[in-house]
Amino acid sequence: MCTKTFRLTLVFIAMQMFSYGQSEGMVHIKGARYIPLYGRDSTVVEVKDFKLDAYPVTNADYKEFVKKYPKWQKSKVKGLFADANYLRNWKSDLEYKDTENPKSPVTYVSWFAAKAYCECQGKRLPTMDEWEYAAMADENTKDARIKKSYNEQILAWYEASRSNENEIGQNPKNYWGVYDLHGLVWEWTSDFNSVLLSGESRKDNDKDNNLFCGSAALGATDLMNYAAFMRYAFRGSIKANYAIKNLGFRCAKDIDNTQ
Repeated sequence: MCTKTFRLTLVFIAMQMFSYGQSEGMVHIKGARYIPLYGRDSTVVEVKDFKLDAYPVTNADYKEFVKKYPKWQKSKVKGLFADANYLRNWKSDLEYKDTENPKSPVTYVSWFAAKAYCECQGKRLPTMDEWEYAAMADENTKDARIKKSYNEQILAWYEASRSNENEIGQNPKNYWGVYDLHGLVWEWTSDFNSVLLSGESRKDNDKDNNLFCGSAALGATDLMNYAAFMRYAFRGSIKANYAIKNLGFRCAKDIDNTQ
């Protein structure tokens, strides 16, 4: 009986450690209803409470992932899931180039690879609405869109070359405790290829691809909307197997309200 009890205790401890590890490095984002950044007249959407990685996934993080899941290594990944640029800044399957910093965000990673990484951590990619909701906060305010200085800072970041060479965590954390949503690299979202809709409802079935060519800019009546439009247009211009120099990711996770 003692041996059995001891084994059960070990199993329980291991499960607790695994459960904790899934949320390690994440912050709790308290959801709300809000008008998304990509248009002043957009329909109000509801974002439920969720968890978000405090930092983007790094080269070091991704190295551990491809060690454990070899099918995502540079020489083994299928072209359907990643184009020829996949991990082009790595010199081998398990070694990035000397110019790469282990603490810099991993880039040249496709949406398929980012999605697989998050799922293997017991997480998922954030939705576009979740990402934008978290990103509209500055250091002290949940919604900093009304602050001209904050908007100008974001646009200045976008005008400069976005870089994957800087370490994570060098910019101040925002209200939620999240780092580097702006100023480091672009980031994948689960529904990155959503398109702006022409009707009153974001659930309309009629897609207007011309919105990316200029019509969407009509809704960019302030600096923050324009910055959000740049993000949205960028997301809409890429495909899931693209691997791009300045495109990384972080993971999200649902809140378990049953606990």
